Amino acid sequence: MSRSPMRPAARLGAFYAASFLVVGIQLPFWPVWLAGRDLDPQQIAIVFAAAIWAKVIATPLLGALADRLGRRRAVMVALAATAVVGYAALWPAAGFWPLLGLNLVAGVAQSALMPLGDSMTLAAVRNEGVDYGKVRVWGSISFIVAAVASGWMLALAPPVTLGGNQVLLLVLLASAVLVLACLAIPRGEPRPGLRSRWAALGRLVGDRRFWLFVVSAAALQASHQLYYGFGTLYWRQLGFSDTVIGVLWAEGVVAEIVLFWFSAPLVARLGPLGLMAVGGIAGILRWSLIGIVPGLGAAAMLQLLHAGTFGASHLGAMHFMARRVPPQASASAQSLYAALSAGLGSGLVMLAAGWLYSTYGGHAYPFMALLSAAGLFGIWQLRRAAA
Repeated sequence: MSRSPMRPAARLGAFYAASFLVVGIQLPFWPVWLAGRDLDPQQIAIVFAAAIWAKVIATPLLGALADRLGRRRAVMVALAATAVVGYAALWPAAGFWPLLGLNLVAGVAQSALMPLGDSMTLAAVRNEGVDYGKVRVWGSISFIVAAVASGWMLALAPPVTLGGNQVLLLVLLASAVLVLACLAIPRGEPRPGLRSRWAALGRLVGDRRFWLFVVSAAALQASHQLYYGFGTLYWRQLGFSDTVIGVLWAEGVVAEIVLFWFSAPLVARLGPLGLMAVGGIAGILRWSLIGIVPGLGAAAMLQLLHAGTFGASHLGAMHFMARRVPPQASASAQSLYAALSAGLGSGLVMLAAGWLYSTYGGHAYPFMALLSAAGLFGIWQLRRAAA
């Protein structure tokens, strides 16, 4: 009798839930915490961009290390513990350079976890019939809980509480939970032979379609950088409360959850590239309108498009990787993809986002629509190459 996929799915789902517990607190409110430490918008953009750029170097190296050791879980536990130490050291830190350095340590360690977790989940998809969408959905649910709860707690807590470190405390506690979740995930596939791993990775690196996929996915994901870095600050400028902002961040993920839960028939019907094309079209609409129609009702409606701009793009990318990447080099390939798509491209765009937001405010969002259009064009080229 074949082994049921429920147990590894539950443990992997717990990893995503813990990972997005951190993200759900940090993504909406980390810029606010940095601003409370007297960083201006350009310095905040540099902090975010530097962490993203550091992933370009660190993430592939850590992925290769995990493949070489054949102990991905041990590497993930060490990275999660490093992130906890980095966030704890931020508590007494002051000034731009200490904040930048410690953010790099904690951010790089934390961000390297996701491609390693994705590689283990995709292995379970291949080998045990796990439904990726129904595993990944627990990250989205956790994000909603974290975003709403943290917004509510920050709205209730006086600004002077804990020296203004309420957000940092929440991130630190969530990071400790992530360590425990990493300890509980399955051990993964056995260590591959060194020769077969390098041969598999070499075939992937030499595949022109893989690089076109990476560039297209990078454009789709980089289109979110203005939103990620300055969405909360923009909504505060419009007069929205922290509670409302937390709900807005969470609202878009509700549609994303529905997409993830029912993703299997969509993947079968549209395929990975079709899902990514949906993400590109949704991005053109979302980023073209968000700064033009800035009321609360419009913001609530446009947040639903996050299911397309992120959810469909991410699902398409993960299923493309599952079908194209050799298992022997899955952690290396997943980390390389994350470094280049969510690292290099997003880092450059985040740096530009600081200047764009400082200059244009909410009217900078249409520049992000151009990136969605570029990603959509790349997907069209991939479809032509496959024809």
